[in-house]
Amino acid sequence: MAHARVRLPRASARVVPHGLNDHIFPFPPPGAPPGAITPRIIRQRTVHTYLTHSAVALALLGAACARGSAPATGAAPAAFDPYVPAARVHAPQPTTADITPADLRTRLYIFSDDSMMGREAGTLGNVKGTSYIASEIQKMGLVPAGDDGGYFQTIPLKTRALKDNPTFAVNGAALTPFTDFVPLGPDSFTTPSVPIVFGGTVGDSSQTITDDQAKGKLVVYATNAARMRLRRPGGAMREVPSAAAIAVIALEDIPPQTLAFVKRPREFLDAGASADPAQTPQFIISKAAAARMFDAPLDGLTAGTAGRSAALDVEYTVTPVADPARNVVGIIPGSDPSLKAEYVAIGAHNDHLGDHARPVDHDSLRIWNHIVRPEGADDGRKQATPEQQAQANAELAAFRAKYPHSMRVDSIDNGADDDGSGSVTVLEIAQKIQSMKVKPKRSILFVWHVGEEKGLLGSRWFTDHPTVPRDSIVAQLNMDMVGRGDAGDETGRTKDGTPIHGSPNYLQLVGSRRLSTELGNIVEQVNRDDHHDMQFDYSLDADGHPSNIYCRSDHYEYARYGIPITFFTTGLHSDYHQVTDEPEYIDYPHMAKVGNLVEDIAVHVADLDHRPVVDHPKPDPNGVCRQ
Repeated sequence: MAHARVRLPRASARVVPHGLNDHIFPFPPPGAPPGAITPRIIRQRTVHTYLTHSAVALALLGAACARGSAPATGAAPAAFDPYVPAARVHAPQPTTADITPADLRTRLYIFSDDSMMGREAGTLGNVKGTSYIASEIQKMGLVPAGDDGGYFQTIPLKTRALKDNPTFAVNGAALTPFTDFVPLGPDSFTTPSVPIVFGGTVGDSSQTITDDQAKGKLVVYATNAARMRLRRPGGAMREVPSAAAIAVIALEDIPPQTLAFVKRPREFLDAGASADPAQTPQFIISKAAAARMFDAPLDGLTAGTAGRSAALDVEYTVTPVADPARNVVGIIPGSDPSLKAEYVAIGAHNDHLGDHARPVDHDSLRIWNHIVRPEGADDGRKQATPEQQAQANAELAAFRAKYPHSMRVDSIDNGADDDGSGSVTVLEIAQKIQSMKVKPKRSILFVWHVGEEKGLLGSRWFTDHPTVPRDSIVAQLNMDMVGRGDAGDETGRTKDGTPIHGSPNYLQLVGSRRLSTELGNIVEQVNRDDHHDMQFDYSLDADGHPSNIYCRSDHYEYARYGIPITFFTTGLHSDYHQVTDEPEYIDYPHMAKVGNLVEDIAVHVADLDHRPVVDHPKPDPNGVCRQ
């Protein structure tokens, strides 16, 4: 699942750095007790502006969480035993036509193996992962539905990098990059002179200038926000599309690790002639820099106050990613001549986060996160209380005493649950449906999307450039993170912030009635009448929920075109977006239940004598997703 703008720590042993990202295991501070662990911030990573904080932790080689009988809100987490080992390797076995825990285990140990190198889009690891999927559906006999008669649809993923020494001068006096100003891009911007004007306060429509006043100028905005999201400086850009550039006074609120992120290359879809119109160049500036732009004090400025002039030279280079980023697409044709031209789509995402610059102590990290950050990356800003720190230190000491030579160095985000679980469950569903003597009436379209972790890029590309007529897709069923959901997992929080824990039959549903009440009713009916008996949790589907799950996985790219969707997930856990998301911690019987339910729903929808009725307004396909 793509992150909600925040991504989490890795803590590492005292080892030689290698890989992509630098997360280190912090040394205990002078005077700390033996075995003490202390988290600290390291750096940031990802296109969704994830804030990565290095953390330390203890952890488990196996999952030994006690199970509850139902989703529980506010309940204490189940016991977390760090001493129960789980298999790090698994000998693959031939798979069967049925969706079974054994088949899922075989597939997931292959797909989330270290040899896949974290499957980051645009890397060799993702090429290996997508090649595995394509090979499997070719063996099953699915019809290729990618580019040029093959199984792959390659997306135009490129890397944009800020060139060294960007310049920004006010009345001839240079500002200091990343101290006085931060370029946000997305494109190069060079001008020998541009007039400056104060635009008002972001978010206060009564105190902002008009687009006519902003035309051809560098518009400077104040902000009342405690912190800025680098991804979107409010609605300022949309309010003044004729501005030459926009600068928001908020640099003091940006942590150092975020500034490091901005300097890094970022991937994007190069849609060519079909791309969105050029975006207004954006900057975040310090209060000191802003003060140099105006003659009057900042707190006395009113919207429309003219400032001085600026000269800017900010350049970006654009290069293709090293390896192809690929959706994998296959079809099982329907059996009804009048309905086979319509499709029920089933999807997951094939990518994850890659690897990191500094290996981490896998086992210590896992328990610390379980104690302090039970929702993994979504808890990335949490720091240990004294009581939690004492508990972590005690667990660390006990673990080291029992396993004095057990240090497990890890640097790969294997993404077993996110979204290896969804990817291999879709494979199992394909195998089961393909084995049917009588196929469903409608065709089944299987899409393993790439680049979800970089901003739903593969699903956006597929829905903008579908390999079947877009209007022929009657529904989309998306699975992302369907391998956990135990009572020991904090799967999310209610809208009011109450923690939720799973159960043996736990399953979150998101979006099932947002476009089609009928589709949501079908999901409930199939679960009940066919005795799947999953316990649905709709808490994360609440309008305005701060986690914004509806907008964070590939289903939304279908929903924006008015295609009814249901998102199935067993929710978050302390290994979310961590190197500890490994196949030995997956609940395979639980995962098989989810797979069998989704397969049953897909066949039921495919056999309807009508399309699921869309009875809610369709969103703007090019608008901003809001839950």
